Amino acid sequence: MRSTLTGRVALITGASSGIGREAAKALARRGCKVLLGGRRQALLEDLAREILQEFPDTLALPLPFDVARMESVEEAVRRGLDMMGRLDVLVNNAGVGVMDWLEVLDPRAGIAQQIAVNLTGAIYVSRAALPHMIEARRGHILFVASLAALVSTPTYSVYAASKAGLLAFADALRREVGIWGIRVSTLLPGTVGTGFAADAVARRRSRVTTPRGWVLSPHQAGEAIARLAERPRRFWIVPGRIRPLIWLARTFPGLADWAVEVGFVRRERAQPRDRLHRGPGTRESGA
Repeated sequence: MRSTLTGRVALITGASSGIGREAAKALARRGCKVLLGGRRQALLEDLAREILQEFPDTLALPLPFDVARMESVEEAVRRGLDMMGRLDVLVNNAGVGVMDWLEVLDPRAGIAQQIAVNLTGAIYVSRAALPHMIEARRGHILFVASLAALVSTPTYSVYAASKAGLLAFADALRREVGIWGIRVSTLLPGTVGTGFAADAVARRRSRVTTPRGWVLSPHQAGEAIARLAERPRRFWIVPGRIRPLIWLARTFPGLADWAVEVGFVRRERAQPRDRLHRGPGTRESGA
């Protein structure tokens, strides 16, 4: 069956690894021409070659830029439009995660960078792409947020704040641009098996982990992005089986606070941090 995305042009940020890489391949599989955004040019070029080898009827072009720098974003979007002539789908996926207690987070790498990439970067890219979409009277802007935007947990404070801000921004933007025929969607994945999530778990004394059935692979997350691009909706929580946990935490916040404190915080803070602490884990990702 021919996909509704066949022949469309999609820009994916954070495409050099993880969720972004898999999203680019999933969109190309559906016939999209893809612009591969990210900072690591060599990895973007490798991905472009891989996509063109697997899907010779599409087009994949590396587009290196830094979402945290407005000048870099604007130049990249201009180059992308010059190369492709149009932009139909924007996937705001670029993100970093630094998971640790707030009092030990590095102010620059642990706080400022997370906000700059996860939230401000998505705003910059959306702003740069929007005039073209308004002129074309069509387009779809997708944001990759996180379950943390709805249920925030200890050591995820700044990361959760950036993703909650992203969700609020997407809500407002959707109401601003709907009159131009532009759709806005937000994907809210639970834990995704990326590098920074693994680092955070490895540094836990309690070894508390997300149940295996709630963990998505980058491939599953990338496929979810492509399905959302095919069938736009306001927001989509994946995996669906995690929704009862969200309902419980938001309906009974006192119970959730108690369970997290007893099951995680007391156990993690029971010993001096320097015995096992190896510094905050940081990785590029998509969620």
